Amino acid sequence: MSGTQRNDDGRGRAGTMVSGLAVAVGCVLFLGGFLWAAVVYKPYAVPTASMAPTVNAGDRVLAERIDGGDVRRGDVVVFSDSVWGDTPMVKRVVGVGGDTVACCDKEGRLTVGGTPVEEPYIDRGPAAAGTRAPASPQDFSAKVPEGQIFLLGDERSTSLDSRVHLEDAGQGSVPLSAVQARVDAVAWPMNGMIGRPDSFAALPGGISADGPLPLQVGAVLVGVVLILGGAAYGPVAARSARRRRTAGTTR
Repeated sequence: MSGTQRNDDGRGRAGTMVSGLAVAVGCVLFLGGFLWAAVVYKPYAVPTASMAPTVNAGDRVLAERIDGGDVRRGDVVVFSDSVWGDTPMVKRVVGVGGDTVACCDKEGRLTVGGTPVEEPYIDRGPAAAGTRAPASPQDFSAKVPEGQIFLLGDERSTSLDSRVHLEDAGQGSVPLSAVQARVDAVAWPMNGMIGRPDSFAALPGGISADGPLPLQVGAVLVGVVLILGGAAYGPVAARSARRRRTAGTTR
């Protein structure tokens, strides 16, 4: 009987150790995921509908801190430029240094260096006679200087973007140094990740890689599961050991 008791006590101690280890690892993942995200990302509130339907007025977004060298065509970026009012703005990069950005071709599409670009993120619902509306209500063409980017809002009919500044130096482009962050996700409402548009992938430089937000969220969720599971397993293991000891004593 004493041997049985020692065995049950050992199982109880093992259960407590497993529980404590799970909680400890869970805390590391939970806190680590949050800290990692806090270092990499910055939250922004979007005040206007110029990026609808991708990002709507009032949305809270998470933007990855980057420098200008990480910017690629198709990125939705947060930037601030004195010519544009020196306040943080959210627009999509459609051209980089050396590009000629124009609109529209015979099918109403934006072109970059003469290459038509399909833009699934804008609303080009059917216009008159069943045709699609153009990617921009007004025609334009601009040569982007080196070290600059050309930006458009996804809501092309109302967005005040590079098209408004075509007469300025740089034909509406802004310096790469004006970029503060790249928007990766809409945090509230929880609309999820903002994907990189494949339509720019064939152009020189390609598109940017996805940010680490899914890994960070995964670490936090796994941490929560381990914390809750470990906290629940400890008492269950201890209760089970007591029951085995009681059953051994009665025998």
